[in-house]
Amino acid sequence: MDILNRNSRKKTVFFVINTLEGGGAERVLSTLAIDFHNRKIPVKIVCLNYAETVYKLPKDLEVTYLLKRSSNSKTSRIYYACITFLKLSYLFLNEKPECVISFMTTSNLWSGLSAMITKTDFIVSERTTPEHSIKTQNYIFKAVLSIIYRNARAIVVPAKGIESCLKMYSGFEKLSNFKIIHNPITDLGNPSKLKVNNRKFIFGAGRLSHEKGFDRLIDAFAALKLKNIDLLIAGEGQEYEVLKQKIQYLRLQKKVKLIGLKSNLQDYYAQAELFVLPSRNEGYPNALIEAMSFGCACIAMDCEFGPSEIIRHQKNGLLVQKDNVKELRSGIIEILTDTVLKDRIAINAKKINKTNSLKSISTQWQNIIFST
Repeated sequence: MDILNRNSRKKTVFFVINTLEGGGAERVLSTLAIDFHNRKIPVKIVCLNYAETVYKLPKDLEVTYLLKRSSNSKTSRIYYACITFLKLSYLFLNEKPECVISFMTTSNLWSGLSAMITKTDFIVSERTTPEHSIKTQNYIFKAVLSIIYRNARAIVVPAKGIESCLKMYSGFEKLSNFKIIHNPITDLGNPSKLKVNNRKFIFGAGRLSHEKGFDRLIDAFAALKLKNIDLLIAGEGQEYEVLKQKIQYLRLQKKVKLIGLKSNLQDYYAQAELFVLPSRNEGYPNALIEAMSFGCACIAMDCEFGPSEIIRHQKNGLLVQKDNVKELRSGIIEILTDTVLKDRIAINAKKINKTNSLKSISTQWQNIIFST
């Protein structure tokens, strides 16, 4: 990497996050860490808590776990918070990293505090809507966090909307160190020619949680009464039983399938008639940009945040009004019946391979980390 070579940097870059057990932020962090590692940039991942990682990491990419929690009582949380702060501070003092990059609010808090105490250069990154990550916190937490963010080299967000939302909170409104870096497209490999479903299908993918809105996708699909087209939803999560019961209630067991986690998502993206993102909120949807990268026609609800910064309506996808299931149904029919529109948005969607390439996104991160 040019900046690294010019300055002969040898210090390690730390990536800090709660765990690597799954999620959009976790995927982006692990993807960046692997890319840094492949570029011969010294890198270490620090997980605040122990959990099995779902990502395949190089054997020589070091991962440090600070804690293995055994209790979630109030007393235990205070104890774990103190230990986290002390262990991080010791780690920063002992290893003197080039820069510490933390993802998600809790990691930002402890990494920021430890970095400020140890005079370590640090970057924080918010990955989702502040309505969930910051709004629910108390006044003291917000006040401390605003001080941390003000002292960070940068506050990296994947979407402009997250910056705008953060600035609505007292203490954050005057922050001027925001940097927007979109999520990179994960290299999923080439799709195979083996059919993943014996009929045509509409596809959705993501964590099975309320904010992902798969209940609304199922409702829209049920109302359409489509023949010879299935709905496949990939992912796991706490809403599995709720969605399963909805499918049974609507008597759609033969047409709507919860297929769990898949290691060959590229095959589903490549073979789907269209991909649907019905989310109630997002940070910057990885599944959407992955689907687009394979030339899959996509439709997304205009939720906060991300879809409106990715999709240009009727150019490289369809963007429908937030929470409007009726409009979602209309959009699905429009793509399925208008082959000219479908082909146009599929072709344009693939351009995201250039704008969101890992090389481009990783370089943007390195420009911030190694700037003087």
